[in-house]
Amino acid sequence: MLLKTFRTAAALRRPRPPFPSQRVAKTWNWPAYRHNNLPHPIIRCQSAATITTMNQSQPVDAGLTSSATFLVLSVIPTDSSSIRAIRGVLSSVPDIAKNISIRDVNANLTCVVGIGSAIWDSLTRLPRPAELHPFPEVRGGKQTAVSTPGDLLFHIRADRRDMCFELERQLMDKLGDTVKVEDQTVGFRYFDARDLLGFVDGTANPVGAAAISDAVMISESDDGIDATAVGGSYVVIQKYLHDLKAWKALSTEQQEAVIGRTKSDNIELDDADDGQQQAHKTLATIEDASGEEYAVLRDNMPFGSPSSGEFGTYFIVYSRRLWVVEKMMERMFLGIPPGLHDRILDFSMPVTGTTFFVPSLSTLEALGDD
Repeated sequence: MLLKTFRTAAALRRPRPPFPSQRVAKTWNWPAYRHNNLPHPIIRCQSAATITTMNQSQPVDAGLTSSATFLVLSVIPTDSSSIRAIRGVLSSVPDIAKNISIRDVNANLTCVVGIGSAIWDSLTRLPRPAELHPFPEVRGGKQTAVSTPGDLLFHIRADRRDMCFELERQLMDKLGDTVKVEDQTVGFRYFDARDLLGFVDGTANPVGAAAISDAVMISESDDGIDATAVGGSYVVIQKYLHDLKAWKALSTEQQEAVIGRTKSDNIELDDADDGQQQAHKTLATIEDASGEEYAVLRDNMPFGSPSSGEFGTYFIVYSRRLWVVEKMMERMFLGIPPGLHDRILDFSMPVTGTTFFVPSLSTLEALGDD
């Protein structure tokens, strides 16, 4: 539920993208896809009856699945042969996912590839996305949003754990000793999309293809955007560990005050007055001058091991505007007003923090063209 991640029933049913092998721009008849319960791409609506792909993205909006793997790697060494090999592997990810998906097309297997700031120039040989830079550490009074290493992100999702496992296995086999693992976390869906703190996760996500595209995908109309960035998005990841013993010591009413929603039925509570302690859902909301909220797309998942005493939330957010996510971090960790930090940080500690850029599908595939 970190960073205002409360999920509605509509968000749980957000449409899934096509298999990664569907690469060329096509015109889709939406009513036919909806009637047959088939996946469709992240799209821009042009009319009520017809939807057209524009600068097709990677499957960022894959929908909520039962399982996910979050794999963060660093590139070693960074010589030309290693870079060439990694470019080849990244360009083949859509085909790898497709080949595994054939075993069970209903498992909704997808993989999104993100590329970090430090490796972007040498790996892609493309203009740097306008906002791409290392994750900025935010040192607050209670917790610090740490900045940790990571050159590559693989966000693997499926409704079968074994298919996530197989995709990760094949990727690591192909990458070999060109990379080292910075973090690998396996997430799972918990009951009715709740986090381990007991609250529904994901309600604030945009719903509908047009709204998601507007929140997540960089477009040609964005200022200062190079053509190679169109169809891409920024992604920020953080791994949070929870102190469940301390959290459970709070009453339900106290927990609801921290989150800003009711626990049982996920009803939003009123904001506190200016100058007072604000709830998590308020601090994680960024608005423009007219009061309209800047939407982002979150796909958080719980993770943990009760026998090891580990309980956490893997926070992952996609956005066309990196600064919006970074502003959320500042508000959470520093507080609004300063000093009144997000009280969820009294019970949740970030242990990783990394930023990546997710290039469009065509840009990803072109990395193999040496």
